[in-house]
Amino acid sequence: MAELATIARPYAEALFQVASSQDLKAWNEQLAALALVAGDSQLRQFAEDPKVGTEQVFQVMSAASKQTLLPGVQNFLREVIANGRLSALPAMVQQFHELANAASGVSDAQIFSAYPIEPAQLADVVASLEKRFGRKLQARVELEPGLIGGIRVVVGDEVLDTSVKARLERMKVALTA
Repeated sequence: MAELATIARPYAEALFQVASSQDLKAWNEQLAALALVAGDSQLRQFAEDPKVGTEQVFQVMSAASKQTLLPGVQNFLREVIANGRLSALPAMVQQFHELANAASGVSDAQIFSAYPIEPAQLADVVASLEKRFGRKLQARVELEPGLIGGIRVVVGDEVLDTSVKARLERMKVALTA
């Protein structure tokens, strides 16, 4: 994994330098779609076939992303394919996303909830979390019924766990100690 991160870093930094002078949000959306496509094992197998040309791989990826790619994104994708770095594309996009977030002062927040959260409730939760973590958050909610109740929030390497499952685990440790 560290090898992919090492390969991805210069690509992500160069990509960020180019994208920051343009529409960063549009670049982010298109790159996320390409990363999703590049994560498919069948596509990577197709791309690694020596009989398949780089332009064919580019056309398949462009079509699979279901977007009209910006010229800069097209150039980036062509370079990645030509250099045989398609397997590192998801890592490149992740690092690009982190650089874009850092530049805008926003952090990603993964919220795990036992039950669906209504939009109004989510806005309140995000506002509370922004105060708690001291920065603007971009929240993504994922259902995890095993939590029983409450939420678990992951922001970078910080975790805030207020779930019933975590409370029961703490009680179990306290009672068995």
